[in-house]
Amino acid sequence: MTDTATAGRALPHPAREQIRLEFVLHALSDPMRLQIVRELAARDAELTCSQFDLPVTKSTSTHHFRVLRESGVIRQVYRGTAKMNGLRRDDLDGLFPGLLDSLLAAADRQSGPLRPGG
Repeated sequence: MTDTATAGRALPHPAREQIRLEFVLHALSDPMRLQIVRELAARDAELTCSQFDLPVTKSTSTHHFRVLRESGVIRQVYRGTAKMNGLRRDDLDGLFPGLLDSLLAAADRQSGPLRPGG
């Protein structure tokens, strides 16, 4: 497929100046979405949705990727038939310096089992 063939499949993303802190924080407050972002940050590469081993259904996984995209945390683009996911690190670091690194470091420190209230 050529770029023009995939242009009709372009997914909507907020422009950099439209990314809001409250939407980013909401997107990253979910453990599955945080896991996706942690993996993208660790790999520092675009990954297909199928490269993530999430313990949820395909429809739930699709929802998580959509929330991350619509909040401006990730960028999704089609490359042929594959939907590629990339972390919008430059945009997030430019808008909220140090936020992503702080959140990722905190997530790494707490990477054990999630325990409500503890």
